[in-house]
Amino acid sequence: MKIQFYKYQGTGNDFVMVDNRDGCFNYNNTEFISSICDRKYGIGCDGLILIEDDIDLDFNMRYFNSDGSQLGMCGNGARCVTHFAKKLGIINNSAIFQAIDGIHHAEIIDNNYARVKMNDIDMSNYDLIDKNFDNIYLNTGSPHLVINSNDIDKIDVFNEGRKIRFDDTYKKEGVNINFVEVASDNSLCKVRTYERGVEDETLSCGTGAIAVAVVLNYSNIVSKKEIKISMKGGDLNVSFDRVGDNFSNIWLSGVVSEVYKGEINGDIKR
Repeated sequence: MKIQFYKYQGTGNDFVMVDNRDGCFNYNNTEFISSICDRKYGIGCDGLILIEDDIDLDFNMRYFNSDGSQLGMCGNGARCVTHFAKKLGIINNSAIFQAIDGIHHAEIIDNNYARVKMNDIDMSNYDLIDKNFDNIYLNTGSPHLVINSNDIDKIDVFNEGRKIRFDDTYKKEGVNINFVEVASDNSLCKVRTYERGVEDETLSCGTGAIAVAVVLNYSNIVSKKEIKISMKGGDLNVSFDRVGDNFSNIWLSGVVSEVYKGEINGDIKR
């Protein structure tokens, strides 16, 4: 069986998109999904996204990490799948869709720029917090640890991130690790992220960008309510409202693009 796919990227975070409104894709076959995501034996991507019918909303987003797991929400993937939904004629320039962490709103701003509204965050819910911004844990649809760093260009993100990701503190679910460097005048925030499920550094992470922006504001490092996050794959913008410990009206914005489309064998093996 041949499966038609579309390859998308959002600031270097890349995804294979499949229209599964007919329900023919076997998403319980995690070995097959991970083989699609394999960069040597498959198409290669950070994650696979299926777009599916939803009774009440525009569509359902079913997201898989490159290891085949369904762990958490993907912000950049949500922006890309919104663009894909427009391509398929499901939406015009706005969408309301279902994801693993609930209902989201999204908008296409122009041909290659999309934004998605994420869930509210109440920072008073977390115990693993160092308010001096040495490391702060929070969940932005996926669990994240934000670590204040110096000269992150020299950090071994793979090995340092991997040690923390599998630490007993975060149990079997693991955690994503964001190393953050803020310029002395707060004019620039650079981030590098180790992602669980991918088990490597990725060029960009949407939920990680949100985690960093919230932490910077919560820790009184940056007072702005709209923050540009510079990642290896490009810049993401995070905007929000804040009342006390509660962050609401959180939007993740950035560039997206369709890279190519093709067909893959349904019996791909590694």
